[in-house]
Amino acid sequence: MVFVDDDSRDKTWDRIQEARRLDPRVRAVRHARRTGQSAALWTGIQATTGGIIATLDGDLQNDPADLPRLVAELNSVDFVCGVRLNRRDNWLRRVSAAIARRARKAVLGADFRDTGCALRVFKRAALDGVFPFNGWHRFLPILVHRAGATTKEVPVNHRPRVAGVSKYGVWNRLGRGLLI
Repeated sequence: MVFVDDDSRDKTWDRIQEARRLDPRVRAVRHARRTGQSAALWTGIQATTGGIIATLDGDLQNDPADLPRLVAELNSVDFVCGVRLNRRDNWLRRVSAAIARRARKAVLGADFRDTGCALRVFKRAALDGVFPFNGWHRFLPILVHRAGATTKEVPVNHRPRVAGVSKYGVWNRLGRGLLI
């Protein structure tokens, strides 16, 4: 298990260090400055060696109990992404996600219901031909699909945010996608 702290200003690093003390198999990586979700995800992936990778944000909105179901789907596909069907986000977050989905479909011709769900499980080989860039985490399902990996979306639980603050909205999501 790899935890990445993107220079959080809360007690995240202390909690990661405690996890390491409890289980020496836990790996900890800390960015010296905030670099964003894409960089943190890439750092975590680079710090792993296994053939199967599972990702999960630390904001407690996704349920780790969903991971075994996603892992089981790897028997038939290369990349499994969660879909938050009963999103517990506010109205603006849900609307911005809907706008982003329409924009992705119109511009990229790909229709994934929820590329923003960070709960994903995939074979390391699914990343072959995929390169990181600022914002790539939002496009990862599309990128691996376009690179030839088989993909599947699976409904997952979603909880109200109790930790951290979202940094995404309509304009920075849409703007990032149009600038790429």
